[in-house]
Amino acid sequence: MEIRQDNHVCTLGYVDPALKIAFTAGHCRGGGAVTSRDYKVIGHLRAFRDNTPSGSTVATHELIADYEAIVLADDVTASNILPSGRALESRPGVVLHPGQAVCHFGVSTGETCGTVESVNNGWFTMSHGVLSEKGDSGGPVYLAPDGGPAQIVGIFNSVWGGFPAAVSWRSTSEQVHADLGVTPLA
Repeated sequence: MEIRQDNHVCTLGYVDPALKIAFTAGHCRGGGAVTSRDYKVIGHLRAFRDNTPSGSTVATHELIADYEAIVLADDVTASNILPSGRALESRPGVVLHPGQAVCHFGVSTGETCGTVESVNNGWFTMSHGVLSEKGDSGGPVYLAPDGGPAQIVGIFNSVWGGFPAAVSWRSTSEQVHADLGVTPLA
């Protein structure tokens, strides 16, 4: 789902139906309400972290935090269904490995799939088919096993060194727990 905050256009990454909280990239945040593509208010920023370097090289040991928690408006139906019709579930303990197959959904590129290139300190890079364009920030990165629900493993952040990058859902879930006292599950 496309979301708008001030002059930022991003992708909604994950919705926890039980908590009625949605997640996207922290660098997507704005000062006002969060709206849909047609400017309908869907919620408001509750918490965020964003230490994404701007224009600098990121060392693999650096911890990157980039999430925003959005409390959904009362009249918004909380749904964890991807545009493909597949449920997106949260299991924060999943550990990624290089070479593992992942997919990413962004409002600009749609769903693209590839593999994990490298796993770093709270973030990872992807290659071999994962694409990104402006507006895809905040979108979910997920495992997509045949026949089952997708499992979120990251929130799309940026492209670093030519590789699409995401903050890990495991690390993000720990930050959400520290900031809000809840763990996103579905």
